[in-house]
Amino acid sequence: MVEAEKVIATNRAARHDYFVDDVFEAGIVLTGTEVKSLRQGRATIGDGYVYVDGGEAWADNLHIPEYAQGTWTNHAPRRKRKLLLHTHEIEELQQATREKGFTIIPLRMYFLNGRAKLEIGIARGKKMHDKRQALREKQDKREAERAFGTQRRINT
Repeated sequence: MVEAEKVIATNRAARHDYFVDDVFEAGIVLTGTEVKSLRQGRATIGDGYVYVDGGEAWADNLHIPEYAQGTWTNHAPRRKRKLLLHTHEIEELQQATREKGFTIIPLRMYFLNGRAKLEIGIARGKKMHDKRQALREKQDKREAERAFGTQRRINT
């Protein structure tokens, strides 16, 4: 069976602002109009966060806009949504957030075999000098690839 994955939204700023230590795949409890809206590829997860409360994981502040053809059954765009994880994964998340400086952030939302999934990560915040260092390394790598590419074109 081939696993078809369709990415709905990614949190591109997450890896810039945080060091991601561990990644989990979680299912999301959604209503019908939320799924229809997601199938149209409409979601924003940049402002979202995840927390553990009462032995359950919750994603809050994920924006799934209202379904255009929805009626009175439409959902609230920024409601909190329950995440489906194994108990040992929830315990690991809870343990990590007890430590100073760690948080749980959504990294991307996608459909896997027709089911909505949220990839979450245990993350530590980056300091400003860490961000500058990462940007410098990225620029250096890009310049090296560009130089190597032009060198290859000259030799051929």
